[in-house]
Amino acid sequence: MDKIYDVIVIGAGVVGMSILRELSFYDLKIACVEAMEDVAEGASKANSGIVHAGYDPIEGTNKAKFNVEGNRMFEEVCKQLDVEYKMIGSLVVAFDEKEINILEELLQRGKRNGVKGLEIKGKSWVLENEPNLNREIRAALFAPYSGITNPYKLTIALYENAIQNGAKVYFGFKVCRVDTQNGYFIIYSQDKRLLKTRILVNCAGVHADEISKMAGARKFTIYPRRGQYFILDKPEKEIVKRVIFQVPTEKGKGVLVTPTVDGNVLLGPNSEYIECKDDTSTTQEGLDEVFEKAKRVVPTLTKKDVITIFSGIRATPDTHDFIIEEDERVKNFINVAGIESPGLTSSVAIGKYVAGMIAEKLNAKQKSNFNPYREDIKRFSELTEEERNEMIKKFPSFGNIVCRCEFVSEYEIVEAIKRGARTIDGIKRRTRAGMGRCQGGFCTPRIIDILSRELNVDKTQITKFGKNSYILIEKRWGN
Repeated sequence: MDKIYDVIVIGAGVVGMSILRELSFYDLKIACVEAMEDVAEGASKANSGIVHAGYDPIEGTNKAKFNVEGNRMFEEVCKQLDVEYKMIGSLVVAFDEKEINILEELLQRGKRNGVKGLEIKGKSWVLENEPNLNREIRAALFAPYSGITNPYKLTIALYENAIQNGAKVYFGFKVCRVDTQNGYFIIYSQDKRLLKTRILVNCAGVHADEISKMAGARKFTIYPRRGQYFILDKPEKEIVKRVIFQVPTEKGKGVLVTPTVDGNVLLGPNSEYIECKDDTSTTQEGLDEVFEKAKRVVPTLTKKDVITIFSGIRATPDTHDFIIEEDERVKNFINVAGIESPGLTSSVAIGKYVAGMIAEKLNAKQKSNFNPYREDIKRFSELTEEERNEMIKKFPSFGNIVCRCEFVSEYEIVEAIKRGARTIDGIKRRTRAGMGRCQGGFCTPRIIDILSRELNVDKTQITKFGKNSYILIEKRWGN
């Protein structure tokens, strides 16, 4: 068996890729297996993109520890990986005395967690700084070190940097069996592939409880919790400057209104426990709930600005905290499970912690040639006219605009394919082609052409997100 590794990570979400990237800092043979055809196909593609300050988690928990550490690390990691990050701050708004008391509790908890800069602001400050908010708001908890990022672009960047530094990722590898033999784990995929590793890290998201059971490790339960969202078109006038939360409940941080790093506005999520772990459908009831709660904070919101809706599944554990530990019974099996909110913020700190734990176990040495930097694809929409002309001289396809809503060039799409995109959604997440007002109505046929040409496959083989999500059923005329 030639596919033998020191460490294999199961799951290519933001946490799995953070661990893989940190492991690539060491002189180890490492890999990741992912059931889908791309990274960030689970919770990492469908969340709020918020970098939380750390006032919400109960002190002493893994959530509190890794939230605060992750927040402090986030800006530097994003700089290294050329990923958008904006520290815009957040407000938790209160409408009455009871909610103001909850703000005080959050303030004190945040201080105990080591969060800096927290303040409770009065009504006049809130409305002066966020003039579109409801005039009935009486106070807000201001967290200046909260921010926003793009969760799937961060996951992609972590993946690319890990690959640059020698890691391997196997896509379409759904783990269906885990055996142990002579101090190694052997993992089997549904299509009869198998890999062998000394250490196995379980980052399988909503399916992490199933993987732990396969390995004979700790039993816990992951409950899938669905949250639904609206994305609004890029506004002509700013709606909110900061992330606007409502007072949290037992269901979580509640419906928020926030700008995104790409210039849109995001509303959501609600919270509902569901039976199917992969049910990312949306419901009229759930969407109505999100919009009504968002309008309570920003009354001027209108559905005419909505360009798309989506939902994501959170992996809620029965432990009510992140599970990050080597199993007591199964040596060298490490669970990194139940990473719900603030999982995105915590991901970079979790990656560093777990990789450090593994390096110590294996007595691994740091590489002398590790490169922490990764450069994003050059964006037509972000360059000056002079810079665009220089790029077009070098790469004529940079002047061929494929997506008119987001000004995405053919060069960017080809570059995304070179970096691993194999699907319509893979192109979309790497370039924003199809994310504008028309939601791919204009550019999708052209993207199919480019994917078919660059991958040298028939157009009928192009999928939206892998598996059987084919766009075209058959050819009838010409090519």
